[in-house]
Amino acid sequence: MRASDSHEVSQLNELKIDVGALAFTAHYVLAGDIIMCEQMPIFGGYAGGLEETTIVDVATTLNAFVMTQATWHLDGPIHVRWGITTARQPLAVAGHCARAVEKNVPHLMLGNQYYTIAGPCTVMCLLETAAQSITDTASGREVLSGVASAKGGATTRTPGREARVMGAGAHAVAGLPLDEINQVLDALVATYEKDYKTAPQGKSFEECYDTVRVVPTEEYLGIYDQAVSVMKDLGVTYSSW
Repeated sequence: MRASDSHEVSQLNELKIDVGALAFTAHYVLAGDIIMCEQMPIFGGYAGGLEETTIVDVATTLNAFVMTQATWHLDGPIHVRWGITTARQPLAVAGHCARAVEKNVPHLMLGNQYYTIAGPCTVMCLLETAAQSITDTASGREVLSGVASAKGGATTRTPGREARVMGAGAHAVAGLPLDEINQVLDALVATYEKDYKTAPQGKSFEECYDTVRVVPTEEYLGIYDQAVSVMKDLGVTYSSW
């Protein structure tokens, strides 16, 4: 790796770190590397509920820059029951945390990672992705890191179309008033949160992409259009989908 590449070191839950991570950090610092410190506070875990997890998330973010001398912090509040970042509560934690940090220490670079419960080539996965990218953009995060579809449990289920939705969602809401964005998010999350127990696992990369030309299949493009239609009905309209 080059020094300009992001070198990852991870904190442990909650607000802990192990000796191995400190050794990595020492190496990265001495080598002059770009350091990305990652942590995923757990909503409903040791931290507790929404307010408590948000406080832990802020503390974890600040700790990344102090303890590991991070160049940027990769967040990822996650739901203890569903194991995803796109549920209503983790989205709220991530949004409030980023807003708080951006207001008080705006020079810090913040990112967030994406774990949807639905798999690739499904409308649900695309809507989950859009909800988080809208939250991240509105709360001031600079880096969007995704998408780990189907909770990131299989290496063949991370095609690139979800990242297109992630980026397009960010562009669509940039600069919109927060009250308007909150209304969109409330309606958007409501479209999929009732389906967690029956979330579709989707298809593998080979099934939803032409592996020779590396382009989405017609089926996948159709599903993409269905997600676009839902977003437009919610008032999020733009041409970059």
